[in-house]
Parts: sequence; structure tokens; C-alpha cells
Amino acid sequence: MARKRNQHGSIRVLSRKSGDVFEYRYYKTRADGERVPANFVVGTVEELNNEAGAWARIRNMGFNPNASLSKTTKPVTFGELAKDYSRVELSADQSEAAIPKAHSTIETYRRYLNRHILPRWEAIRASDMEPIEVQSWLRELRKQRSLSNSTLVKVRNIMLVVFKHGQRYGFLSRTQESNPIVFVRQSCVSDFEPIVLTIAQCVDIVSNLNDMHRVLVLADAATGLRISEILALRWLDIDWKNTCIRVVRAYVYGKFGPPKSRASKRPVPLHPLLAALLQAWRKETLYAAEEDFIFPSYRLKGNKPPRANMLVAKHLQPAARKAGISGRVGFHTLRRTLASALVANGNDPKLVQELLRHSNVKTTLDIYAKAMTPAKLEAQGWVLRQLLTEEVKSAVV
Repeated sequence: MARKRNQHGSIRVLSRKSGDVFEYRYYKTRADGERVPANFVVGTVEELNNEAGAWARIRNMGFNPNASLSKTTKPVTFGELAKDYSRVELSADQSEAAIPKAHSTIETYRRYLNRHILPRWEAIRASDMEPIEVQSWLRELRKQRSLSNSTLVKVRNIMLVVFKHGQRYGFLSRTQESNPIVFVRQSCVSDFEPIVLTIAQCVDIVSNLNDMHRVLVLADAATGLRISEILALRWLDIDWKNTCIRVVRAYVYGKFGPPKSRASKRPVPLHPLLAALLQAWRKETLYAAEEDFIFPSYRLKGNKPPRANMLVAKHLQPAARKAGISGRVGFHTLRRTLASALVANGNDPKLVQELLRHSNVKTTLDIYAKAMTPAKLEAQGWVLRQLLTEEVKSAVV
């Protein structure tokens, strides 16, 4: 009889740019029987203090290196795959990740797993999950929780990457049949009709705001900055001499991180009118030092910006209601409105793309820029003027 092989693993300290971390080292057995190293970061030295603290963290995680997920020992459940995926791909420290994820992405994936996916599939064997069954569940999820197609697509895609993780690390065979989510069909057609405001409506909204919130909305409407980017701005990010705003960070879910994409890091033009508006606000704010946030939370004594959802609920949405605008109005509405207004005004789509810092002009035109009603009427009138005879036009007029 083969002797059972047990291991405890070991811990070592690794130096990182962000600080020293404890790494746990152990071996695991892949589906093909080969034993391979499998290490992961337990936490920072500053957080855990010493090696004993690192071992305590591992015990609290319930991690057992001898409990292999390999199909050679027992069938793996979706919950076990998801747990290992979260440990490897959704850890707070992304410095060693093959493709680092933003903090907002990590939080979103964890929320979708815990809220929607695991309650239904955690205890189900991965090999027992059928595409049609998952497809039917997504349909029921839409009915029961009124979820949009875009949300259901995200749910499906997260399940897909969990299975791919299992295949990548040898917990499942690397055949297409071992990933049932590949065969799950889910419409990605959005049933959400975004609001695009007129310039007059924007003026009405601004007139219903005061102080910092008025300046914030004006700056957002003029620059097209994402709310995560504008909230993260410090006074030192304004390049007054070169008339531009440097976008170097974003504030999402209460944490700072890099901008959304490489295109998002491009400087944003600073018009003299906007510069004068910001300089006037700087004279009023209590937080005017170079390191201070331009739009700080006074409740948090300027140490952080306010939350975007709070600004929408307490200021932007009420201002829109006072202006007689129904529907969901958020900061992204201002970004869409800017794109639509500039295109309607005859600006080059490439200019609009660069102002909004989209990676592709197709995104600008297909998703953001919506034809506004006056422009549609003018276009329709032009066609009619070409088609109708003078007699018919005279009779209509």
C-alpha cells in the first residue's frame, strides 16, 4: 500500500514595492498526477506582525494543503473552485497577478459570487453542472430579481472564468466539455435606455446646486471625466501652466487605484473658463493645499473624497427632479450628454473620442453619442425639403 503523503508547507518573507509580505509555499497534485509548487500571499508583514500571525491567518482561512481539489481524490464542487479562484485571482495584493485586476473589479466579482452564484451552485459538483440548467437558472434569476441582461452576462462570465481557473490549475481536465459555461447562451442586448440631457436641462440642474456640488457638476459636464477620476483629483493634478488636468488615479468603492485604462491616463484639456471656476472654488474651500482633494468630504475632514452614490442620491438626483427631469440621472449621464452634444454640434468624432479618452471611436459613437431630438428634426427636415415639390411645401407651410 502506498504511504499517504502529508505536508504542512512553509512560510517565507518576500520584498515588494508596496512592502514585505508573507508567502505560503506548498505542493499540490494536478489532475495528471504531477506534483507542482503552488504558492500564495497570506498578507503583509505590517498587518500580520510575525510568522505566527501568518500561520494563524492560514488556519482561519480553513486551508489544508493535503485536501487536494484534484479529481484523482474526489469530485470537485463549484464552491471549491470558486474558493480557490478567489484566493488566487481576487486577493487584495495583485502585484504578482498575471493580469492584475482593479479593486473595483475584485469587489464586483466577489459580490456577484456571494450574492448570486454561490447560493445556488456552491455544493454542486462541477462535473454535474449542465449548460441548459445554468441557462434556465439565469432566466429565473432575471424574473425573481429583475436583473438586466448586462448583469446576467457578468454572472455567466464570472462562472466561466471560475471553470477556466479550475482547468488552468489542473482541478479539471482541459477539454471544452469540462467547462459547461462555454455552452450557456445569454443575451447581452441591453434593455437599459440611458438618458441624454439637453444643454438647457444641464443648466437647470446646475442652477439647483450650490457651492462645491455646483462646481463639481460643471467640471464633470465640461470635461467628461468619470466620477471616479474627478473625485480623486488633488490640486497638484491641475497643470495651470499647460492648461490641462492630469488623470493619475481613480476613487472606486472607497479605495484609490489606477485609472480605468491606458487611454484614461491621457491629460484632459483645461479651458480658461473652467480654470477660473476652479480657482474661485479654491479660494472658498477649507482644503486648498496642493495635496488636498479638490472635492473633499467635509464629514471626513478632507481626508477622503465623498462617495459617488451619496452625491447622486443627496445632490444630483434631487437637482434633476427640481428641474423636472424624470428617470435615473447620474454622473455618467453627464458624460453621455457631453458626447452627444459635441457630435450634434458637428465636432469631429475623433476629437470627441479623445476628449472622453475612449480607447476606440466605436465606443464613443455606438454607446455614448446619441442623436439629440433637435438634430434629428433638422436632418429629417433636410430630407423632406429635398423630396417635396414647391407646391406641396407651400401648402404645408
